[in-house]
Amino acid sequence: MKKIKREVKIGIVIASSLFLFIWGINYLKGTGIFSKQITFYVLYEETSGLIETNPVSISGVKIGHVDRIFLHPDGSGNVVVRCIGDRKIEIPDNSIALLYTSGLVGTRKINLILGDSPNYIQNYDTLPSAIQPQIQHELMEQIIPIRNKIEDVLHRADTVLAEINNLLTEDTRQNLTKSIEDLQKSMSSIQQITHVADTTFLTSAAKLASIIHNVESISNNLKKNNETITLIFQNLESITDTIASADVAQTIYNANKSLESFNEVMEKINRGEGSAGLLVHDDSLYVNLKKSSRELELLLEDIRNNPGKYINVSIFGRTD
Repeated sequence: MKKIKREVKIGIVIASSLFLFIWGINYLKGTGIFSKQITFYVLYEETSGLIETNPVSISGVKIGHVDRIFLHPDGSGNVVVRCIGDRKIEIPDNSIALLYTSGLVGTRKINLILGDSPNYIQNYDTLPSAIQPQIQHELMEQIIPIRNKIEDVLHRADTVLAEINNLLTEDTRQNLTKSIEDLQKSMSSIQQITHVADTTFLTSAAKLASIIHNVESISNNLKKNNETITLIFQNLESITDTIASADVAQTIYNANKSLESFNEVMEKINRGEGSAGLLVHDDSLYVNLKKSSRELELLLEDIRNNPGKYINVSIFGRTD
């Protein structure tokens, strides 16, 4: 009897240990032994980052867990995820099992987006699936084009630097150094020119101020002598009126008559009429005058050379 009791005790201990072991495993999986559960499946193209025992939730509240992950037996490469949830939670059959990533480097979880169907899933049903892009993938999709552009820019920069290095021979370096020195000299000259220009501008500004002051003085004088200037213009107007009222036409007529008379005289002279006409057209008078002038010149020359021939001077008186 005592032996039987000992075996019973051993059996009870073994059964209790087995129960506790199974209960502990299910507890770690999030499954209650005595709770009513429902099993459903979700089909995904890929489940990287999703592991068994990861929670299945609705609006952030856990209602189950991932029980198993395996490839679809049809050889398509799709992944089948078996989930276990609380049967008390009614899940419409058009609900979507969204696979998402919690946090930047967190594991992936399943969130059920409840639909509006009046029918609810039954045990071993399959829910529609959706995959939210991982943050890492989104970042990589945005970073990869930037990285490619940076690599392209660096490659171009490396090419440009290589070309510049090839161009910068010793003569080119010397020419570049000389060009920089010339540029520095030019900048120095420009500074000097700018200084001279500033000085000239200051001097010109002073002269301009003086000119403006003189103009202002002239303007003030004109303003003060406004009445005198007005009288001058009035006098000029009076003189103009006087000239306008004079018999200008008669004066012009007389001038024309005088010119006509002068023209007639000139025409007579051209025709050889009168003494003036003969003098102009007949050269005999000119010839006679020229001849007489020559004879007079010869006479004066002979008197100078032979004065005794023409002048008789006696110191002792005249003798017959």
